[in-house]
Amino acid sequence: MHDSNPWQTLGSKQIYDNPWIRLTEHQVINPSGGSGIYGEVHFKNLAIGIIAIDTDDQIYLVGQYRYPLKAYSWELPEGGGPLTEEPLDAAKRELLEETGLVAQKWKEVLRIHLSNSVSDELGVLYLASGFEQFAPQPEETEQLEVKKVPFEEVYQMVVNGEITDSLTVAGILRVKLMREGF
Repeated sequence: MHDSNPWQTLGSKQIYDNPWIRLTEHQVINPSGGSGIYGEVHFKNLAIGIIAIDTDDQIYLVGQYRYPLKAYSWELPEGGGPLTEEPLDAAKRELLEETGLVAQKWKEVLRIHLSNSVSDELGVLYLASGFEQFAPQPEETEQLEVKKVPFEEVYQMVVNGEITDSLTVAGILRVKLMREGF
């Protein structure tokens, strides 16, 4: 039962397409037998996040204004990686772009679907350490601020709802559980 699809697709049409996303509207029969529509956002990149933690147990956070939220957001270094690229290569590029850091040690710690009721976006999170500092290389659309914050303070920011970015929340909680032996 868990692998069977209770939805019936009657037809699909592309509503919107740009270099980052495609929006498709499906005419469907839902699991209860009713007819309707279902909108699906297809992401053309993986979401990549990096938990960059130094020898003093400090986390690198990146601050930027997030247009869809109309608000400033503190989050892990993150970005997109083409579906054809190895996620680790994308993570290395994003860390360098946003913070100027090159890490010697990498470990994948989590794969997460970010909003599976409307999209197929997959996030991949890495833990990185052992840094060499270079100049950041942000994209033209990014106006970034980078700061180091003690891990426990970042964890409290997540718990208190001061950080709401899904990759950051999931990544910090995952590392906290790893530290506690889970």
